[in-house]
Amino acid sequence: MTKNIMIVGVGGQGSLLASKLLGHLLLKEGYDVKVSEVHGMSQRGGSVVTYVRFGEKVYSPIIDKGEADFIVSFEKLEAARYVEYLRPDGRIVVNTQEIDPMPVITGAMEYPANLIEKLEAKDIAVDAMDCLSLANEAGSSKAVNIVLMGRLSKYFDIPLEKWQQAIDECVPAKFAELNHKAFMLGRG
Repeated sequence: MTKNIMIVGVGGQGSLLASKLLGHLLLKEGYDVKVSEVHGMSQRGGSVVTYVRFGEKVYSPIIDKGEADFIVSFEKLEAARYVEYLRPDGRIVVNTQEIDPMPVITGAMEYPANLIEKLEAKDIAVDAMDCLSLANEAGSSKAVNIVLMGRLSKYFDIPLEKWQQAIDECVPAKFAELNHKAFMLGRG
């Protein structure tokens, strides 16, 4: 059975490294894996979506509406923006950080209030945490992506040491310790 993960966020947040890490880990676990190209504006500030699909045999990297087992969101508004892609029994793993999109920055709109509560009111399984604070605790605000991967790892039956090995293989050695700490803080 094919599993589908959407990684959504804002350009510059590290979603590419997160999808690379996940794809690398799943390939090493023996799955057929398809990781899509980034869809959206990958420069800092634009909405970015990456698809990771894995299973015995995967034919396409694209995830359609209602098919995502997990949505991993770097920001609350991005989680809300892509919620229609989630399966009825799916889960959203979300960083509670708020990054104002251009219409909010320019004053044309206000950032929507109570997004997590609104998602939960729709009977959606939401695992929300302040990943930015945990990343800072690990040593860098740029480690939000690895904090999120740590949180996501709780929902997979893949041994912790395999995740740690994937970090070592995907992250420059000088950042390995910081990323391991960020991963463990996210895992909780």
